[in-house]
This record gives sequence, structure tokens and C-alpha cells, in this order.
Amino acid sequence: MKNEKEITCIVCPVGCKILVKSDGKKAEVLSGEKCKKGIDYAMHEALDPRRMLTSSILVEGGEWPLVSVKSSKSIPKEWIFDILEEIKKTIVKAPIKSGQIVIKNVSGIGIDIVATKTVHKS
Repeated sequence: MKNEKEITCIVCPVGCKILVKSDGKKAEVLSGEKCKKGIDYAMHEALDPRRMLTSSILVEGGEWPLVSVKSSKSIPKEWIFDILEEIKKTIVKAPIKSGQIVIKNVSGIGIDIVATKTVHKS
């Protein structure tokens, strides 16, 4: 395995600094973990880092100029900037209901962008 990387665990408030060695296909925890949850988090972070994405989208004809949105599932970290570009180019028309899908299957990765707020027509 090639890369050694220190990952700060965010599962609990302890914030263990976990040293992981990874080649992108396999990972091994070398030190720093204090529990099984930390090991699981570090392994996942080393092999397939993902993030929930939150942002806002322009609204046309709404009481508010923007609607807050989030991804329906965590997104592979390498896709975040591409998806933010797609979000930036999107304009939705009011009314919008909280929970409404505003971008289905964003960037073709099987994850939706969902409104987190209701915006009525102006």
C-alpha cells in the first residue's frame, strides 16, 4: 500500500486522529483509533469519501430569491464541484415545496437534489 493519511474521526466528540494506509482499493488502520466506529469511519473515508451537499438554487417568481437544497444521499467527494456547477446553472419556478426534487439524478450519479424549504409564489 502506498499512501499514509491522517484522518480526524468525526463520529463522536473525541476526534481521534487515525493513521490509515491505503492504495485506493484496500485500506489498513495503523494507529489512533479508540473504537470500532472510528475504524469503520477511517476505512470508509480512505476508500470512498462522501459528503452530504447543501446549497441554494435561484427561484423565479417566488417570495424568496433562493431555495435551500440538499443532496438526497451523500455524494462521492470527487463529484461535489461538478454538481455545484450544475446547481449554479439551475433556476426553478415557484411554488416549491419542502421535500420536492428540484434536480433529479444530478450529474447522472443516481442522487437527487431536494428542496429543504417551501417557497411560495410572490
